[in-house]
Amino acid sequence: MNTRLRDRVPGRARSLLPRSLAQQLFALQLALILLLVIAGGVLAYLNARHDSEAEAERRALSLAHALAELPDVHTALADGNPAASLQPLAESVRVATGTDFIVFMGTDRTRYSHPTPDRIGEQFLGTVEPALAGQSLTETYQGTLGPSVRAVVPIYLEADAEPAALLSIGILQDRIWDELRPRLFSIIGIALLALGVAALGSLAISRRLDRQTLGLGPVEITRMYEHHEAVLHSVREGLLVLNADAEVVLANDEAVHLLGLPDDHEGRTVRELGITGALADTLTAGEPVSDQLHVFGDRVLVVNQQRTSKDGRELGAVVTLRDHTELESLTGELESARGFADALRAQAHEAANRLHTVITMVEMGEPERAVEFATAELESTQQLADQLIGAVTEPALSALLLGKAAQAHQRGIDFTVTPDTVVPDTFLPSRELVTLVGNLVDNAMDAAATGPPPRAVTVTARLDEAELVIRVGDSGPGFDPANLDDAFAWGWSTKDTGHTRVSPGRGLGLALVRQIVTRYGGQAYVEHESGSAVIVRLPRPHDDRPAAAPEPPALDQTLERGP
Repeated sequence: MNTRLRDRVPGRARSLLPRSLAQQLFALQLALILLLVIAGGVLAYLNARHDSEAEAERRALSLAHALAELPDVHTALADGNPAASLQPLAESVRVATGTDFIVFMGTDRTRYSHPTPDRIGEQFLGTVEPALAGQSLTETYQGTLGPSVRAVVPIYLEADAEPAALLSIGILQDRIWDELRPRLFSIIGIALLALGVAALGSLAISRRLDRQTLGLGPVEITRMYEHHEAVLHSVREGLLVLNADAEVVLANDEAVHLLGLPDDHEGRTVRELGITGALADTLTAGEPVSDQLHVFGDRVLVVNQQRTSKDGRELGAVVTLRDHTELESLTGELESARGFADALRAQAHEAANRLHTVITMVEMGEPERAVEFATAELESTQQLADQLIGAVTEPALSALLLGKAAQAHQRGIDFTVTPDTVVPDTFLPSRELVTLVGNLVDNAMDAAATGPPPRAVTVTARLDEAELVIRVGDSGPGFDPANLDDAFAWGWSTKDTGHTRVSPGRGLGLALVRQIVTRYGGQAYVEHESGSAVIVRLPRPHDDRPAAAPEPPALDQTLERGP
């Protein structure tokens, strides 16, 4: 799989050099290990050689001091021909001790002994000045036999006298090398063993890294990371990656914005991040969903979720989020407009019928009855229009209520706006006011349509010094007490029998109402009197209040209380 992935990466240069990050790391590690092993071997060799030379110097110096104290040496030096006695003595000691030369000499460097007898009587080559001054010395010097480690000591015949002769004992470096060679082989063997073990360990690490990086090289990883960052920050949809425990692994900028995630969201579960309700249930379950609508905070989100796995192992889920808040609001307005159009179409049809009836009655010579018939139908509609124009100065709300009245008439529902409705210019934007009242009225009409005749919807809207109160009642069966907690949640609808959750795309009306109530810190109540009524109270902003307001009366049941 890794080879195929590498082959698919564009722009990869074909080369004999290591390509993947793991291969390059292995090559660098191997080179570093080889360098360290070689350096360690060289240091070990130099240390062993130093120790061998120091041991040779110590042996030569100890042997020279001991030999300089022998009485036979003193006797031979006192004789007129010291070479005759010292040469046999030096050779016997040299052979017995394994040294390479033992040279007795006079203070004028004249040799009395030498491994090569022809060299006797010649000048000694080397440093003797410290010995002439009464001090012992060791040195490495190129003599007639080759480079050697030697010791030179003075020989005294009498105490407190000048040196009578000198003695030099040396060990050739070839002999030191012969003694060092077995140790060098051991050093090389240990170095090769260390190199092999380190190479195997580095190879194991490299293969594991190669699997984890999918065989990609540093250029490909850098390019993928740059593209990954660019996509995450530029995509307009929210992207959320969850692991198998519903913990956030990755969230792009849009997901953080839509869900209001904190900076430390990574590694925390969706519920720990404050995501609750149906959206949290969906994300925690991890089941595949497609274009599912959820109300979260003051937003309507379209959620898509897909499980991810690798080699049969569940990794978690990938979630995409789209903000449909504005679209749903516009869709609601479009539905209202479509309802108004249908109502106007029906009214136009009825008006045509009434017009034909009036014309026929005039032709039949009954104009008084024609006028009575024509004005009776308009009286109630004109009365509602006059009431709204006088009490509601917000044009959007007036138009909405007039349109809903027409819709209710078409559906056979008695639509009433109570006389105590008074709404001057309100602090709510027109769109939110239409969403709030329109959805409450729509749900009330749907509920009333399911009940027995007479079917009725009653609307009260009142703005005072402290709050905006909207009450929408209906003659329907009312809310099931068991569903009160779900009534304002996503997916609950009055259009289905039993008031249960419905398929995605429906059941958003009361959820949108809940958004507005939550946004403005309001309250929503339900009371049961001759049907049911939903009451919404939105506190007036402090900078918009002319004076303090009394506390609102308590109501029967509370669906949601604002902060």
